[in-house]
Amino acid sequence: MRGWTRKAVGYVGAAVVMVVLWELASLAMHSPALPTPADGLGEFAKQFPVLLPHFGVSTLRVVSSILLGLVVGAPLGLVLGRSERADVIFGPLVFLNYPVPKVVFLPVLLVLLGIGNASIIALITLIVFFQILVTARDAARSLSSAAVLSVRSLGADRWQVFTNVVVPGSMPEIFTALRISVGTAVAVLFFSETIAGSTGLGYFVFDAWGRVQYGEMFAGILAMALLGVLLYEAIELIEARVCRWARAGR
Repeated sequence: MRGWTRKAVGYVGAAVVMVVLWELASLAMHSPALPTPADGLGEFAKQFPVLLPHFGVSTLRVVSSILLGLVVGAPLGLVLGRSERADVIFGPLVFLNYPVPKVVFLPVLLVLLGIGNASIIALITLIVFFQILVTARDAARSLSSAAVLSVRSLGADRWQVFTNVVVPGSMPEIFTALRISVGTAVAVLFFSETIAGSTGLGYFVFDAWGRVQYGEMFAGILAMALLGVLLYEAIELIEARVCRWARAGR
């Protein structure tokens, strides 16, 4: 059985289990706030034309944020991981700010950037940036010294070591950080869109809840779940192509 077929079967099996649990929970709670799977999925199909623009806006926000966090965070993390001097100087600054919950800065971002895409993307980027930076730093620090020395013995300079050893050797861990960042980004997206947005899936869900339209609310929840799964699988696909050497032995 090929990898994609096996994964598809796994997703179908997981979906069946979740639908069964959803049905049981709906029967047990017997509340309009928790519709049955048939009602929820039916409402999702009904609301699909309305959800599609919101889905596009949310996707743009999450993808933009992850790319910004990656482009800035990964190189900085790799440099900190391989440069003891840079790590001594900037490492404490990173780890002093890393544990701080970045969502508390949303009011500040709203004042500085206004309501809309800019503040939402800035907040998600800030959170994802630190996740990727710390992971890249630790990945670069844990690289085998023998691999670095073997390349240097062939006459490679620092830049060649960085591009041919440090970057490829750290890529699997960076992709792991990206997969984790998807879940974080979608969660922060929901929070930020309910406060700083007038479009997007988070806004759609919150607006439906406010109007006591629980069917529409669950349609939005299903759309957010679909967004997370699609982004996760997109990163998996990219990793499979970029890090073929790392997956060859799996």
